[in-house]
Amino acid sequence: MRKLSVFLSIGFAHRKFRSSNKHHNALCFYSNICSSPSKNHGLLAHYRSLVEQGKLQHDPYQEKVATELENLLGRLEQYEKDMEEYHAKLAQWEDNRESRRRKLLMEEAEAKQHGAFKPINKSRNIFQRWMSRKPEDVEEGVGKWVSYLNREKKLDSQVGRRPAAPPAPKGLYLYGNVGSGKTMLMDMFYKASEGIVKHRRRFHFHGAMLKINEHMHNIWKSQMEQKSLQSSISGWVMNLPFDSKVKEWIAAEERYKQEVQMKNILLDVADKFLVNQADRRRGASILCFDEVQTVDVFAIVALSGILSRLLSTGTVLVATSNRAPTDLNQDGMQKEIFQKLLKKLEEHCETVLIGSEVHYIWPLNSNTKREFEDIWNKISKQAGGSIISHTIPVMFGRILEVPESCNGVARFNFEYLCGRPLGAADYIAVAKNYHTVFISDIPIMSMRIRDKARRFITLIDELYNHHCCLYCSAETSVEDLFQGTAEGTLFDLESFQFETEIEGTKLRRDVLAEGNVGSGGAPSGITTMLSGQEEMFAFRRAVSRLIEMQTPLYVEAVQHFHPYFDSLHNEFEKYSAN
Repeated sequence: MRKLSVFLSIGFAHRKFRSSNKHHNALCFYSNICSSPSKNHGLLAHYRSLVEQGKLQHDPYQEKVATELENLLGRLEQYEKDMEEYHAKLAQWEDNRESRRRKLLMEEAEAKQHGAFKPINKSRNIFQRWMSRKPEDVEEGVGKWVSYLNREKKLDSQVGRRPAAPPAPKGLYLYGNVGSGKTMLMDMFYKASEGIVKHRRRFHFHGAMLKINEHMHNIWKSQMEQKSLQSSISGWVMNLPFDSKVKEWIAAEERYKQEVQMKNILLDVADKFLVNQADRRRGASILCFDEVQTVDVFAIVALSGILSRLLSTGTVLVATSNRAPTDLNQDGMQKEIFQKLLKKLEEHCETVLIGSEVHYIWPLNSNTKREFEDIWNKISKQAGGSIISHTIPVMFGRILEVPESCNGVARFNFEYLCGRPLGAADYIAVAKNYHTVFISDIPIMSMRIRDKARRFITLIDELYNHHCCLYCSAETSVEDLFQGTAEGTLFDLESFQFETEIEGTKLRRDVLAEGNVGSGGAPSGITTMLSGQEEMFAFRRAVSRLIEMQTPLYVEAVQHFHPYFDSLHNEFEKYSAN
């Protein structure tokens, strides 16, 4: 009896289970898994202990990542001490630089007070001399920029450059299929870092985007408030021993400095992203970022600016994603900015794949189609023999033509299997005859193509029940494959709980249940069965199975459970006996 690895559910548990006792128990279970390791045991020992207790299925890929994360924790202990010393030096440098900057500003003001505004006639009063000033005496536009740069250059020579941060340990960018345990391992690391690193934050992608928007709004609001006060001169300037025009010049220089600093608003957002800078932080900082993705231009620009700033200033990043860094920007948006982000990630993070090769590829574009084709060529070559069109027997004397197949491997497109009046009998025939099945061009499911969606669910059930290895190319991710209607979604993945033995439910329940198989089309009783709540349940189960079918545990067991290998084994035993 096969088991669904518990880690399929835990990646979603902390944000998906809500009010019922069952949901509360599941959340407690997830918390126990991701709880901090004891002082006597590291993260890796904690992971192995969970495997020994039967709370997790052993996965060599997960164990490898757990080892990498434990090594990172070890490096963070010394890094925390180094960063404490660095931030002490940085605070002193910032204070010295600001003090020296104001002194330079005062020296320039003195020059303007006593000679920069050259009088035509000494008998003229201050106002007359001010009115007769040359245009270059008061910088505007480029002149202000040049003045600002010259002042910054002097500060660099007098105070020195910003202290260099100690080299940060390389973080980890974990990517792999849904359900491979990425989030679980990242959360175990986050818990284990408590007490080692003071400044830690964990964000999911959507939460991070909301936080970024909030910071940007607050900064914009602050800028607007400052602009409304620009007519007045700040208190410290008012108390200076200069005439009003020089004071106005000083105030303008101060405003211009703030404007320069605020032109790249993302840098300011990044500085406030992890800690309150008013606290003059000390020590290292960690950002755990779940489900990195680039859904639109704003995401690319924001992530590039903020992550680049954080990584450049010593933050250690541990991130998860369904895709490798180079595959994040499938649509090619903002290529130049995205390349800068890639460069930073490569420089500051080790990229680690969790799980075996990718079995579910999305979205549908030229790159993913080429990737899908490469996998097909690789698997079919390993199978040996020629790729041919073949017919297989179906129940009740019918046959089904398979367009491309070779030695237990077959390829179809979605429309061929689900866009025609095929049923469970046809899908059972496919599942029995082929241990590895490729299905391309899977669209987003909705009520508009309900019949195709029902057939697809039945197909997935039979491939799963026969333990076939499945490769898919689809329009969207597994989580978003089943969409709803204008009246609402078919189901909410946020409240979806995977089937596990923890809940005492059977892992595999046949969608056909007691339905009788007809000679073609959908089995009898399926129309009433797949409606309302049952239809929603069927979609949920399909997502659960699609996710499980990508896990190493499932894939590695195909050769032990699929009927194709049983027949080969029986033939070998007969041959050995003879």
